[in-house]
Amino acid sequence: MARTRIKICGICRPQDALAAASAGADAIGMVFHPDSPRCIGIDDARQILAVLPPFVAAIGLFVDADAHAVARVTEQLPLTAIQLHGTEAPMFVAQLKPTPVIKALRLVGDAQQTLAQWRAAVADLHLSNLWAILLETPGDVPGGSGVPNDWNALHHLQQSGHFDGLPPFIAAGGLTAQNVGEVVRLLRPFAVDVSSGVEAARREKSPQKIQDFIRAVRAADAGS
Repeated sequence: MARTRIKICGICRPQDALAAASAGADAIGMVFHPDSPRCIGIDDARQILAVLPPFVAAIGLFVDADAHAVARVTEQLPLTAIQLHGTEAPMFVAQLKPTPVIKALRLVGDAQQTLAQWRAAVADLHLSNLWAILLETPGDVPGGSGVPNDWNALHHLQQSGHFDGLPPFIAAGGLTAQNVGEVVRLLRPFAVDVSSGVEAARREKSPQKIQDFIRAVRAADAGS
């Protein structure tokens, strides 16, 4: 069984990045959206990156920022990829080439049409830098809402072939150590993304919750 990748998002402190890496996370996420309660600045990000071990990816999260704002951050920080969590269109992803991009989608309304539009854009705009699609909980909060996604609806879309022709997808939205195993077994996503589900308090991660979360993913990968 393929190994599910794990991203711990909303990292605000160096010790939390270390806790995630030590527990076996594949990536950490840092938020650069000013309206987010987990937003950090360049200096904070530098401190986090300074302790991050090799081979652990660092993802920067933006929400409806313009290309110049994204560039100001990526020019100062050695990010592995950026995550777009707003209403960014496929053309914006194309403008960011060759920077790798993860695009969050909230599949509300006609989810099939949304996925079809992105599938066409991948081909028409040659979005080689679109690494993955993150399936976030519908709503107004840009990440870290703690609200569970509609996993059965996503499974139906998956079984119906609506993710075919798109980059791998990342499951997100209300994940915890208690439910992530079931989600992994149901969807077999490329990766899972968690933020509030492993917090001890706002802006502070719990090393124990991170360990429990990763242990649950690995158990699901092993078929248990």
